[in-house]
Amino acid sequence: MYNTQQISNDLIYVGASDRRLALFENIYPIPRGVSYNSYLLLDEKTALLDTVDTSVASQFFENIEVALKGRQLDYLIVNHMEPDHAATMMDLLLRHPEITVVCTAKAAQMIEQFFGTKPEKLQAVKEGDTLSTGRHRFVFTMAPMVHWPEVMMTYDQTDNVLFSADAFGTFGALSGNLFADEVNFEAEWLNDARRYYINIVGKYGIQVQNVLKKAAALDIKMICPLHGPVWRSNLEWFIGKHDVWSLYEPEDKGVVIIYGSIYGHTESTALRLGTLLAQRGVKNIKAYDASHTHVSKLVAECFRASHIVLASSTYNNGIFTPIENLIIDLKAHAWQKRTVALIENGSWAPQSGKLMRIELEQMKDITILGDTISLKSAAQPNQEEQLAALADAIFTTLKS
Repeated sequence: MYNTQQISNDLIYVGASDRRLALFENIYPIPRGVSYNSYLLLDEKTALLDTVDTSVASQFFENIEVALKGRQLDYLIVNHMEPDHAATMMDLLLRHPEITVVCTAKAAQMIEQFFGTKPEKLQAVKEGDTLSTGRHRFVFTMAPMVHWPEVMMTYDQTDNVLFSADAFGTFGALSGNLFADEVNFEAEWLNDARRYYINIVGKYGIQVQNVLKKAAALDIKMICPLHGPVWRSNLEWFIGKHDVWSLYEPEDKGVVIIYGSIYGHTESTALRLGTLLAQRGVKNIKAYDASHTHVSKLVAECFRASHIVLASSTYNNGIFTPIENLIIDLKAHAWQKRTVALIENGSWAPQSGKLMRIELEQMKDITILGDTISLKSAAQPNQEEQLAALADAIFTTLKS
């Protein structure tokens, strides 16, 4: 059955959600699913903004035909060529050969790369170009590397709507409430929005800042992203989150403890540090077992918090693999501007602390607190004093 939603008098949501997919991009767990958003404008000329993933193609095509009510489809505006938004493009062109595809020159090249052919009717646009559909006038703004090089955003000058491609998106399937103000976004969606941004776009902070500066010059009353809810209120709050994330600033002053423990001794020491921090008045401490928490969540938490404790066993004379993978991922996402404390363990030759320090010192603006606490097999009673001193140092820097 068709499942469309009216956004405004002439703008209709024709996307769909997938709750069956386990891994987004075959890497990121999405227990709450994901939406693939597409928007249809019914003006003197009709325009579809982006298509969807093949997993929801049947629903998508039914939605379009119901919404068009027999009208032809004049334009397909392609803001992003990633297959979760463009895989159904050629099927759409077979159904509607009258379409003119509007995209960047780089996107046109990618269309040929993906499909081995180009649309018969293609209009390449660049920064500042416009398209009129009648009452509505679109302006195109380039957004390269947010997060692919061909990306653009489309701004409707008539209704002040920004079609933002993957920017301002989030993991999570829609359940009927299309607008962010219809859900408890901060409690139920923010973690997924942060994890989505950090892991998908987080490496490209400079490029995101450039786009945010462009957006600041527009009178935006609604943001229509390609994943997640549509924003029509409290835009400043959500844009502000992306400003903080893309500047690599801590979102919260707080402590995240991440440990990689083989037999539990490293874990118990890391958790003891958590208790000592709590005794000093530190609130909302988060602790994660790196072996049982997906690295995408750990990366997002390391971006969220100001202080990180990394506790790792020594494994094959190196860093315990889950912690090593986390550090590699943090480096790949340009993680910076954080305070880190280190705990290592090794029954005969503790090495993980030294190796973690080497990796962290290659990152930008990472402050490593004091000396590494080094365990041999398990924490000894006389090391309680070391843990207490580390807790004091973390607490002091948290207050500064």
